[in-house]
Amino acid sequence: MRRPDYTRAMTESEKRAVLTLSLMAAFADGAKHERERDEVRRIAEGLATEGLNLPSLYQDVLMKRVSLPAVVGELKSKEAQHLAYEMAVCVCDADGMQSELERRFLESVRSAFGMPAEAGREFDRAAESLGTAPITVGAPSVDKAALDKAILDAAILNGALELLPETLSTMAIIPLQMRLVYRIGKAHGYELDTGHVKDFLATAGVGLTSQYLEQAGRKLLGGVLGSIGGAILGGLGKQAVSSGMSFASTYALGQVAKRYYSAGRTFSAEMLRETYESVVKEGRALQGEYLPAIREKASTLDATKVLAMVRGR
Repeated sequence: MRRPDYTRAMTESEKRAVLTLSLMAAFADGAKHERERDEVRRIAEGLATEGLNLPSLYQDVLMKRVSLPAVVGELKSKEAQHLAYEMAVCVCDADGMQSELERRFLESVRSAFGMPAEAGREFDRAAESLGTAPITVGAPSVDKAALDKAILDAAILNGALELLPETLSTMAIIPLQMRLVYRIGKAHGYELDTGHVKDFLATAGVGLTSQYLEQAGRKLLGGVLGSIGGAILGGLGKQAVSSGMSFASTYALGQVAKRYYSAGRTFSAEMLRETYESVVKEGRALQGEYLPAIREKASTLDATKVLAMVRGR
């Protein structure tokens, strides 16, 4: 599902509209409690740049000062519309199966674009299979060296996924991170479910939707789209790749999970967040050392292989 190079024709208003629609998708099922507000805040912090006042933009979306017809009206080309729709689908699926409100939102997007009912269904099914992929792994075994290797391998893999252009490749980072946490918990004797793993990530400060939008927004809007003369996100997409956001976050999640479960899950929420923030810095420092391995791994991947990995095949 490699996206063709149609970005040269995109206007600045189309780029802004893609991001606006992504934010609308993020808030399609409401932002009514503290965790969702934290998610919104992380989206803004993750994507805010000099070229775009994202906090103002997401306030516009939350306060419904922007409408779907107005956003759609800015997306002139079919290619831009398909990119916007793909982003919206992935945002809705980032934390699992779509809710009824999210399904209605996506139906309204397809209708506004004049897409046939079956348009994008293959992509929808692939995205949903990533969002609902099982996180089960093999038998438990506390082998510190093996767990450290698993953490590093997962960080390299997710760093490689960040280099790929496909929208689905970016989305695959989240379920692979969840599977890593599950494996570490199980190795220490804890039989976790998807809800617990999501809570662990959220408590550490890793929102699923915000992480997806941060990665995809920086890569697609800053890197791929922004590589053609003055993107709305400046050069941040290339910077995100060079700083290894996915490598660092995956490395930190793995190391923090190892400490948390080996200590009998006694960390407070504040301690969990502080530990994660500290270890993320370690991950960023290590990324340069493993950049050749990340690039080599990226050269062996495509969308089909990524989907198979997430599905555990």
